[in-house]
Amino acid sequence: MKKNVNLLEGPIFPSLTKLALPIMATSLVQMAYNMTDMIWIGRISSNAVAAVGAAGMYMWLANGLAALAKMGAQVKVAHAIGGSDHDRAVSFAQNSLQLGIFFGIVYGLASILLAGPLIGFFNLNSPEVIADAKIYLAITCGTVIFSFLSQILTGIFTAMGNSQTTFTATAIGLVINIILDPVLIFGVGPIPEMGVMGAAIATVFAQLVVAGIFFFHAARDTYLLKRVRIFAKPDGRSLREIIKIGLPTCIQSLIMTSISMIIARLIAGFGDSAVAVQKVGSQIESISWMTADGFAAAVNSFVAQNFGAGNKPRVRKGYSCSMKVVLVWGIFCTLLLILCPGPIFKIFIPEDGLLPLGIDYLQILGVSQLFMCIEITTAGAFSGLGRTVPPSIVSVILTGARIPMALALSATPLGLNGVWWSITISSIFKGLVLLFWYIRYSRKNLA
Repeated sequence: MKKNVNLLEGPIFPSLTKLALPIMATSLVQMAYNMTDMIWIGRISSNAVAAVGAAGMYMWLANGLAALAKMGAQVKVAHAIGGSDHDRAVSFAQNSLQLGIFFGIVYGLASILLAGPLIGFFNLNSPEVIADAKIYLAITCGTVIFSFLSQILTGIFTAMGNSQTTFTATAIGLVINIILDPVLIFGVGPIPEMGVMGAAIATVFAQLVVAGIFFFHAARDTYLLKRVRIFAKPDGRSLREIIKIGLPTCIQSLIMTSISMIIARLIAGFGDSAVAVQKVGSQIESISWMTADGFAAAVNSFVAQNFGAGNKPRVRKGYSCSMKVVLVWGIFCTLLLILCPGPIFKIFIPEDGLLPLGIDYLQILGVSQLFMCIEITTAGAFSGLGRTVPPSIVSVILTGARIPMALALSATPLGLNGVWWSITISSIFKGLVLLFWYIRYSRKNLA
């Protein structure tokens, strides 16, 4: 238990920071992991970026299924630990992993068998882009089970107050990906040039290693995970509670991804280059939302354990403390994207013809970064309380508003920039609405 942070006692800021920093560092590593892929793929061509961008939408869709088991496990394991019911904590961990394995197998098979029609949804223009997208989809989503297991174990370890293991595993995966990407994409010695296929293989191999590291640490954990039996009969009660907590987050993620896919199809109407710009821009933008998401995971566990222990004043103080940190980070990211868009974008795609499009994307999306960080952190606090419905309602309704806004604004002289403004406007409102909802809920229920 030396790696586990005590979230129930002691000063709040040091405890929260000790748990949050490795998670945030893990998010930055994950961001670097994704950016490494994009930097090397960008050296192939903007068409390759467009192919990975289209296929990557289905990886994002897959994460919605993983979120069901991950969120359910993280919240319920933390609640059980906070209530000193370790047997229930073991049951929640065990059943969430079983759920993740089931989803991973089903989704993987569907991705391989239906790669053609799935990529066909985006109405891409180039046959080369379409072929590469099918390959990338079949390889990365076909083996998505490794990603599912890693995400669920991340949630369980975080619920236990242990964020060090996640950072170690993800960092090792990054190193492997950095080494394999150029080797498999461009070929070295007897290894042939594989292009987009090489990037997919490098990603999957790194995910396999990360999952293996998680299971190694899980086998050595004497506190909870060593008692987990993957092949034991599932417990209906535990599964129902996991699904009850995780389902709103899962539905939210699936709907948001579906909305993003519709937006991506609209973007494809402006050409494959526009798809490439959106893919690269979203990776750059992840510097804010992935870090905020990592901090939100720490807030989730802090709130969940203290709520499970009945310590409402500590829950309120923990959220207040976390928001101060997130506000500083959100302002920094806003300024970074608005003031330095050109040099950042050129790191990924050096084609001068795409630079103006990339600058527009980053500057417009930069306006909403602070509000997006507020939304993500507040959603983490709500989830820690077991209240996953409010953030889901806010996210689904306001993200869904992007479609009519994008259609309306893109039909004006704004053109493609109208699509980017629809995303920014909805993000601003999501942050504000969820913040006010949490404040009202806190005053009524956590006083």
